[in-house]
Amino acid sequence: MSPTNQKTSTARRVVFPFTAIVGQEEMKLALILNVIDPKVGGVMIMGDRGTGKSTTIRALADLLPEVAVVADDPFNSHPTDPDIMGDAARQKLELGEDIPVAQMKVPMVDLPLGATEDRVCGTIDIEKALSEGVKAFEPGLLAKANRGILYVDEVNLLDDHLVDVLLDSAASGWNTVEREGISIRHPARFVLVGSGNPEEGELRPQLLDRFGMHAEIRTVREPALRVQIVEQRSEFDQNPPTFIEKYQEQQEELQKRIVQAQELLPSVNMEYDYRVKISEVCSELDVDGLRGDIVTNRAAKALTAFEGRNEVTVDDIRRVISLCLRHRLRKDPLESIDTGYKVEKTFSRIFGVELPEDSANVNGTGEKVRTRS
Repeated sequence: MSPTNQKTSTARRVVFPFTAIVGQEEMKLALILNVIDPKVGGVMIMGDRGTGKSTTIRALADLLPEVAVVADDPFNSHPTDPDIMGDAARQKLELGEDIPVAQMKVPMVDLPLGATEDRVCGTIDIEKALSEGVKAFEPGLLAKANRGILYVDEVNLLDDHLVDVLLDSAASGWNTVEREGISIRHPARFVLVGSGNPEEGELRPQLLDRFGMHAEIRTVREPALRVQIVEQRSEFDQNPPTFIEKYQEQQEELQKRIVQAQELLPSVNMEYDYRVKISEVCSELDVDGLRGDIVTNRAAKALTAFEGRNEVTVDDIRRVISLCLRHRLRKDPLESIDTGYKVEKTFSRIFGVELPEDSANVNGTGEKVRTRS
């Protein structure tokens, strides 16, 4: 089903089209790159209330093409890839049995703020396991999110232990539940998207560092742009099918670009010299560990693939490096996150390039902001 054919379905909720969203280019780019290469490691979106964070994330999930899954499988198992299969589906594959296949929209799972660990990870019915000798497992939200997007609004208000569980699963691609000597493991490969308002508190630097990218968004200040956003929303609310029809061609074109980028990604190449310079930037900025180097490499390649090319350019790296590194500069939880200016300045010196005039001092709304050295 086309991303905009939802108007013909009464069973599904109508979603605002991704291509109709005005501004917030930084957030949109970070989300698209994570969909092209989920190994980028997710994105943390911090910004003011009412800036369209939830709308944009739901719109992206709705835009993506349907995926093939094992029919009636609680883990959205891949029909042919054993690495993304639950135990039952994998056993069928190994025994050469027929595996029923179904198509489904990419799952988009909202994690409620008050969720318990059992709700997130799933539970094992010990009584049934002991009395009937079977591993009775009730899947949680991580199972539902497999091969999709897991969205945590107000992630900075979530219990640190739960954030750790989510980040571990997102990094390893697996969720393990253990209780009373019984262990259940299932695939949990998803793009983790967290959002929050910095006024309500920041994540600890140790947890923030585990998110691949960090996008900052601000309320649009330009009156004409604000009016455009309000009018678009009003038009959508009054007649969703007509509004969606208007953007159908753009939606299909973007969906096609994302699919082509996913196919092109393995053949994208980056010069050794560029990889060394990325690591020089990370080293000079005193970024702990190698996660910053890895994510910047992956994100630059994903952007190159999105634009239909095979060779990473310096400009590709420039466009993603702040998104990948700015949140890794904090050593003290009381420090604020760098706007990206420090990263851009170090990048321009090491790569020996002049930055575009508005590159390092433009926020997610397209407005210039004051920078600091």
